[in-house]
Amino acid sequence: MSSTASRKAKSAATNEHLRLRVVAALEDLKAKDVREIDVRGKTSIADILFIASGTSARHVKSIADEVIKFAKEAGVMPLGVEGQTEAEWVLVDLGDIIVHVMMPRIREFYGLERLWTVGDDGAEAANA
Repeated sequence: MSSTASRKAKSAATNEHLRLRVVAALEDLKAKDVREIDVRGKTSIADILFIASGTSARHVKSIADEVIKFAKEAGVMPLGVEGQTEAEWVLVDLGDIIVHVMMPRIREFYGLERLWTVGDDGAEAANA
């Protein structure tokens, strides 16, 4: 196996492990209406977007904190975290995976699911 192929295989395994850790974090803190959207081929910013809701600003912040904790335990440091102060929409950038945790009214207003799944046949947008 070439070194490039080896790096890609290792990266894919790391991303899958991280994806599973994100799902576990969202489940642990009882995030609502979790959506996992595969955006490969649509953008170069990430491979997977997670969109989830919290029931209050405190819940949104707690969910995001849990995602960060689980990512660090998986050996991945977030590239950035935005919105923790207001906690109406917290974005956690984990590189190939981006997690959006939002209050339901903010989520409805911005409609990220609609934005990233326009033109899909539904196969790429899977419920987590």
